[in-house]
Amino acid sequence: MIVSRLAFPISHALQRVTRRVAEHPHNLRILQRHMSSVYFRSGAIKPKPEEMPFGLLAIFCAVIPGLFVGATISKNVANFLEENDLFVPADDDDDED
Repeated sequence: MIVSRLAFPISHALQRVTRRVAEHPHNLRILQRHMSSVYFRSGAIKPKPEEMPFGLLAIFCAVIPGLFVGATISKNVANFLEENDLFVPADDDDDED
C-alpha cells in the first residue's frame, strides 16, 4: 500500500525531470551532478557503502541517556514550580470511590 502511494509522486517527478532535460540540455549537467554520488563517471554503479557495526547499539546509547537527562530536567523544573507556588497540581478527592 505504501509503495503504491509513493509510485505516483515518483513517476510524476521523473516525468518532470525528463521534460526539463528535453527543454534545456544544460539541465542534464545539473542532473548528472546530483547523481554523481551514486554512479562513477563511466556510468557504473558505486558499491554499497559500508554499514556501521553496532548501529542499533549506538542508537540506544544515544536515546537512553537522553531520556534520563530529559526526565531529570523535567522533574527538577516541576519541583521548582511547585516550591515557588507557580504551579501546584490540584488534589482531586474524586479518585476515591
